[in-house]
Amino acid sequence: MKRKWCNNRFINLPLASIAMAAIFIASVIAYSGCDFSDTGDSGLSLMPALSDTQAGIVLDEEDVDFYTPPASVPSGNHGDIIKYREASVTIPGAPDFQAWNVMYISTDALGARNVVTGTVIVPTKSWGIFSNRPIIAYAIGTHGLCQTCAPSVQLEAGIDYENENLAQILNKNYAVVITDNPGYTIGGTPTYMSGKAQGQALLDMVIAAMDLSPANLSDNADVAIWGYSQGGQTASWAGEVQSEYAPDLDVVGVAAGGVPANFFAVAPYLDGKNGSAFLLETVIGLWSQYPDGIPLPDLINAEGQAAVEKGLSMCVFEALFEFQNDSLSQYAIGNMSLDQLMAIPSVNATLAAQTLGENPIEVPVYMYHGTSDEFIELEQALVLKEKYCALGVNTSFMVFEGEHITTQFQASPYVLAWIEDRFDGRTAVGTCGTSNPRPVSTANPPEGDFIVSLNEWALDAVVHLKTLMQRVTMPSTSTFSCDNNMTTKTLTGNMSVPEFKANINVILPLQVKMRITGIGEDALTGSVTLDNEGNLHVHGHMMADIRIQSISAFGIPIGTYVHTKDPVDFPIDFDGPISALGSGKLTFTGTTRFPGMTGNILFNALFTSLMSGSGQTFEFTVSPPPPREW
Repeated sequence: MKRKWCNNRFINLPLASIAMAAIFIASVIAYSGCDFSDTGDSGLSLMPALSDTQAGIVLDEEDVDFYTPPASVPSGNHGDIIKYREASVTIPGAPDFQAWNVMYISTDALGARNVVTGTVIVPTKSWGIFSNRPIIAYAIGTHGLCQTCAPSVQLEAGIDYENENLAQILNKNYAVVITDNPGYTIGGTPTYMSGKAQGQALLDMVIAAMDLSPANLSDNADVAIWGYSQGGQTASWAGEVQSEYAPDLDVVGVAAGGVPANFFAVAPYLDGKNGSAFLLETVIGLWSQYPDGIPLPDLINAEGQAAVEKGLSMCVFEALFEFQNDSLSQYAIGNMSLDQLMAIPSVNATLAAQTLGENPIEVPVYMYHGTSDEFIELEQALVLKEKYCALGVNTSFMVFEGEHITTQFQASPYVLAWIEDRFDGRTAVGTCGTSNPRPVSTANPPEGDFIVSLNEWALDAVVHLKTLMQRVTMPSTSTFSCDNNMTTKTLTGNMSVPEFKANINVILPLQVKMRITGIGEDALTGSVTLDNEGNLHVHGHMMADIRIQSISAFGIPIGTYVHTKDPVDFPIDFDGPISALGSGKLTFTGTTRFPGMTGNILFNALFTSLMSGSGQTFEFTVSPPPPREW
């Protein structure tokens, strides 16, 4: 029987002793779920809701056995494998590959040995005999604190929201290793955003992969480190500690995007705003790693206890909307403000210990950030770049016209091209000496509704005329703009298609100048939702007028101005991974009906017969703008 498993280590709260005993019993039987029942006075219960209808990923007994750590950390070195197994991993768009789950020894932020799990993926296509297959150590972004949110579990289910980036890596024929990060074993609590622990776990994942005999990876292989958001923090920390912690690894470059580099700048940008879930999860994760530094049981009220329970039970997209715009003060004893909480000496010291840029990275660094990032403040990332430059780090920085989620996938082709250059031994040319203007945030307000905006993104649009059996391609300067309000689940937008020429072959070859214009300020309206598995669902209608400005034959004007009598309804539908927003794979395809034409009495009937009727198909693909160097 499969059962959903989510651990909750929140046992330091002042609970009745009988409840504590029940918690202990629940923690040693494989029957816990990610939902918890409420039993009254304390406001906190870790007793699992034993429901047969629990939603989400479930672990079977074999999975529970694998993710259960040994009673104590075995002797050995960090990076040593404790156990491994072949893994069934699903990554859409990837070539054939083999995969393994690994449990290995690592070191937490306080120097204690710990046990971590992860995944090794190697393409089945052979690598050249004169060099070693390169390895990308991929640091995942926020997945959530429930054990079934672990990347290795999500990869097995085929629903990991970072699959697009992993597929691109594997299509380069590189090996990729992904740590789950500390705390995703049975009975653990993730030490979320504990940078040093995450960085060391990533480096040890590489060491373990090199020691995994069926993977056939060389311990002399070139290694590149890549991560975004939480993964950007992990990648940066791995880069900063690598020379001392794992000096034998041949690391050739570090790519880190959307980096939360300074918690004193990032926390106010999240508190009470769209990304407040990430702040709550950070508090829980840092408490798990630094229980003395973040004395969470002494700082939260009953509402805070309930929020912690929920936070420990959810994956990233569910938590994002559950805690949106919540302030830490509503969870704190005496409703202490964020500033008051951060001023507590032990809390202040714990947050300061996560600050990046205090130590150099000895290999080239590629940093990137979205100018419209509503979760991780842009300016503190720019400051990190300046700190690395001041330390002599060969640093490049690119800014993308996207918000937090879209930038992760906008950047991946550029990141991979940069990494490929490092693997090929090309010299990295940094941007520390740039004279380009300092980037400025263009983010939507981080408080209120969570709105993902696409502002004048490239529109690659084609219409197939059924009667003529001809293809009309709109100009490359066409653009698409929309606001995706993820809170209200509404979509508004428009498209801009400049006047363009098209050839229409009837009895004579006609050349027409056409214009397609959205009707009204919001020609596009509809719904948009983001589900708990990271899938985007867009359903709407773009209402447009199709107008033929002029008609000529053999260069001789013979007529002007006909247009559709009624608006053309282009159905805008997409169901797919959130990565499509930034990867250039946001494509709307469909069938529509063109109404009759009016305007020029001599040509109305001709163009009505040629262009009108049902069965007209179209394909609109929306792509992000290119980045800028800083």
